[in-house]
Amino acid sequence: MRLVILDDYDLASEWAAKYIRNRIIQFKPSAERYFTLGLPTGSTPYGCYKKLIEFYRSGDISFKYVKTFNMDEYVGLPRAHPESYHSYMWNNFFKHIDIDPANAHILDGNAEDLETECQAYEQKIAEAGGIELFVGGIGPDGHIAFNEPGSSLVSRTRVKTLAKDTIVANARFFGNDLNKVPTMALTVGVGTVMDAKEVMILITGAHKAFALYKAIEEGVNHMWTVSAFQQHPRTIFVCDEDATLELRVKTVKYFKGTNNNNSSVEKSSLT
Repeated sequence: MRLVILDDYDLASEWAAKYIRNRIIQFKPSAERYFTLGLPTGSTPYGCYKKLIEFYRSGDISFKYVKTFNMDEYVGLPRAHPESYHSYMWNNFFKHIDIDPANAHILDGNAEDLETECQAYEQKIAEAGGIELFVGGIGPDGHIAFNEPGSSLVSRTRVKTLAKDTIVANARFFGNDLNKVPTMALTVGVGTVMDAKEVMILITGAHKAFALYKAIEEGVNHMWTVSAFQQHPRTIFVCDEDATLELRVKTVKYFKGTNNNNSSVEKSSLT
């Protein structure tokens, strides 16, 4: 497990975008060998997506041979709705890069059979060779995707009824009208993300500080589903200083020290 601490949100976003860029470049994807990337939505990854778009426009990277799988989608929300995760991904990322639309996979919350949709999604990931790098964000309660507190840590893609706290938190995107907020979603499971060869979790802001503490300083706990990634062989938590407010001083010093040791190795690749 690795914790990378940057001064602020912008630097954390830039670091994450450079890491994704470099992993794709080093993979050398081709028509015979696609790089498979798991992606989140929300406010946290927005800055990372902006930087990736910049890298594409400057010719530093192509997404022609990249396949993406998003974490989740609301049930019953029209795909064209401005708050659907389809709309989020296309407006904020996909339409600005050269990815083939057929290679950008997002769960269909309007499928006739939601269970079959979830099973098919797992199958598509398997057929793509699994996820090379799964990027995720978390909520203040430590949930990843819609794997809310109490979710199984070996869960797979499935239909989830959203907790009241999640519905209330999301109301700000729906004019603060609780009646307009979807009450169900399709989500990859914790086990689905754990299957990825590498996981990168983005955690920024003081409101996520307690969740980061639970994620790395306490044991694995299904009430804080992000803590499961302590057990992944290749997990990187990328955060800003504000998100470290609940961590022990010695924890912050330790990880900053290890990052300084890694900096000379990564200096050429993360520029």
